[in-house]
Amino acid sequence: MRDHPRHPRPLDMDAPLPEVWTGRATNRLQWVAAAAGAACMALGITLAVESPWTSGIAPLLMAVIGCVAAGLLVLFGTLAFVHVEVKVDDRAMEVRCGHMGVPRRRILLAHVVGAEYLPKVTPRQWGGWGYRWRPEKGKAVIVRRGEALTLRLDDGRSFTVTVDDAEAAVRVIRDRLRPPTPTGPTSA
Repeated sequence: MRDHPRHPRPLDMDAPLPEVWTGRATNRLQWVAAAAGAACMALGITLAVESPWTSGIAPLLMAVIGCVAAGLLVLFGTLAFVHVEVKVDDRAMEVRCGHMGVPRRRILLAHVVGAEYLPKVTPRQWGGWGYRWRPEKGKAVIVRRGEALTLRLDDGRSFTVTVDDAEAAVRVIRDRLRPPTPTGPTSA
């Protein structure tokens, strides 16, 4: 049984909003790229250990270092974006990527002027998967295609993240952005 369904139930409009909203998005295709990075590293290590090369040490070193470096770059670059976790509480929205939670972004709700639900975002719109920046769009964490939320910040920038049940997250954020209603009698 999956903890995070692909199409979660919508947030009940009459139910009270949660104190802390959490969501997640996963891209299992990234594991294929991670496996390719691990294979590249294994090739470099195999070359170093079982080298039958007789043409000199310089070409061998270049091949070994190149394979290991490329493998590490691909492996850790893809594992960072296998999934994203989003948490919204009464003060901030926090985004953590991958199993180590890095890169991480924390945006205080005091700096947010609006939140928008996007039903369909694709990596192509942002130039690929990962932590992205486009001058005309702002910054984003894109781990898969599908629904996303966008925060409009008080400095004119925006931040987008793909996450399951983004519509509920937007509802929670918008509720937190409203000025508090006074409780009790007001004096005139």
